[in-house]
Amino acid sequence: MKPQTKNALRVHVGLVLAELICASAFAFELSRALSGNALSWAYVFEWPILGAYAIYVWRKLLHDEDPGHFTQPTESSAEEVQRLHDYNDYLSRVHRDNDQDSRPSADSGC
Repeated sequence: MKPQTKNALRVHVGLVLAELICASAFAFELSRALSGNALSWAYVFEWPILGAYAIYVWRKLLHDEDPGHFTQPTESSAEEVQRLHDYNDYLSRVHRDNDQDSRPSADSGC
């Protein structure tokens, strides 16, 4: 079995489990709310929202597994590499200057 197929199967199983849990919790809390438990009304609305979120995550995971979804990174040009090198040199100088400024001087009495 291909790794993508295996991962998709796991995502589907996860969705089914999440929806079963949300549906059964919704039914349980609805029965408690109808029998007089006022706090359960909050959960009556919470569980369908969590079920909808599980569907959103499921769709997102399946879409992200699409091999054509991602673009291949482009090779860095010589100019980009030089700019990165210059920036790293700048950060090194700033860090070195900060270290020198934070050291107590010999005549400060510390």
